[in-house]
Amino acid sequence: MSSVADHTVVEEDWAAWEPALAQFSAASGLAVSVYDMEGRRRIGPFLQSMLSKMLAGSSLWQDDGDGTRFEQELVRQAAQDGHASGAFLDELCVMAVPLTMFGAVYGAVVYGWNFSGFTSGMACERIARRLGLPGAPLWAQARLESPVSRSRMDSHTGLLRTLIDSNTRQKEAIVRLNELNRMRELFLATVSHEMRTPLSAISMRLDMLLLSELDDPVRLRRELGAMMRHVSQEARMVEDLIDAAQTRNGQLAIEPEDVSLLRILHDALSTVEPRAQAKGVALDVSSLEQAEVLVRGDAQRLQQLFWNLLSNAVKFTQAGGRVGVGLAVGRAMHLVTVSDTGQGIAEQFLPDVFGAFNKQPSQNAEGLGLGLFIARHIAELHGGAITVESAGVGQGTVFTVSLPALQAISPIS
Repeated sequence: MSSVADHTVVEEDWAAWEPALAQFSAASGLAVSVYDMEGRRRIGPFLQSMLSKMLAGSSLWQDDGDGTRFEQELVRQAAQDGHASGAFLDELCVMAVPLTMFGAVYGAVVYGWNFSGFTSGMACERIARRLGLPGAPLWAQARLESPVSRSRMDSHTGLLRTLIDSNTRQKEAIVRLNELNRMRELFLATVSHEMRTPLSAISMRLDMLLLSELDDPVRLRRELGAMMRHVSQEARMVEDLIDAAQTRNGQLAIEPEDVSLLRILHDALSTVEPRAQAKGVALDVSSLEQAEVLVRGDAQRLQQLFWNLLSNAVKFTQAGGRVGVGLAVGRAMHLVTVSDTGQGIAEQFLPDVFGAFNKQPSQNAEGLGLGLFIARHIAELHGGAITVESAGVGQGTVFTVSLPALQAISPIS
């Protein structure tokens, strides 16, 4: 699932800046342009003063013009430092402030192109020659316009920053609302599809039984067993939805006590062992034959965490593959690894593995995609963390859970 921080600026986003910046240009009398981080002018220049309009008749703001290159350098500086200023040919004041979305710089507003003090005929002549303009009209216009002092430019900068902050907050709020709507639609689509599947299977089996003579005990037992598995699947999804809701609103709680980490791992393994054997997936638990290890935690929640990891590992590992569980005892943290030789995870999907309703793009990716989301929260509630590594598709996956160490006691009997 994409995050709001991944928002991509599209043409409509640039266009949305035009009214506000046109008003700023009109109020300040400054020339205003907007650039993206590739140095392309997206908006402007907005021109108000006669001087700026005269400059626009030159090569200044052409794609390869001196003014465009000058502004592009200010954009780079503003992105690094949060603000930039310069004097074109030591005379014309130009400034830039960055545009950000969720803390990431994606462009800058460049403004100014005014004299900060009284200029001279020689300075105007030098500017005119550089831009291919007649010197006398430029000097005549410069004398008619009042300079914009540095303190006044600082006031304009404060006004511009306020305008940018207000518009940015509004844009971020819209992106968040769109993301919430997208998540709601994804939630409804995922839940309705996944929860309908076992119900449909149960309904189909019941219809078939009701149409039969009901005189075959073996078949009845087989069909009832299958329906029980579908009911269990449905119950697990309901529990995941409840846990996910509690996770999001901060109500998922643990009841910590001194618990055996090895016992928790063995209990989680015993839950997935039948499915692994039926599928032909080997379970390697050789590193668990060691002294007992205690942690402070909720045994039921920790077992849920490791069951999720082991269940996924078995699910996405083909017959003949291997799922391994490792334990590295440390003074500060204990590390539990769950590795498999299964289908792996493509690099572009790794950052989203622990998101809600994220599912592997695979034919055997059943469920709601909440298991890892809940597992990460359980680890964090215990003061630990969970990470994932994969070399890519077909290269297997390794999940590592770190939990705070408590103490070691006698070996398990």
